[in-house]
Amino acid sequence: MHLVAELTDFAEAHSGWLRIYRLPAYAPELNPAEGIWSLLRRAVANFVATDLTGLVRIIKRKLKKIQYRPHLIDGCLAQTGLTIEDIT
Repeated sequence: MHLVAELTDFAEAHSGWLRIYRLPAYAPELNPAEGIWSLLRRAVANFVATDLTGLVRIIKRKLKKIQYRPHLIDGCLAQTGLTIEDIT
């Protein structure tokens, strides 16, 4: 889909505010979600779930703990070298 001519035309027409970065097909070092998964894997390493419901409960609890520690999320973003820019 990303090679469709209409998308290329749209990108050119909106180049004043739209930036497109071409990334490799699989680059975990550029994906902040990989850092979150790494934190989650470490957090649930010592837990045993007897069923799917228990596993979901453990994962939700650990994700909530990560959510309330924004420095962890910021660290996952910083690890990629990417930044969030305020364009206002």
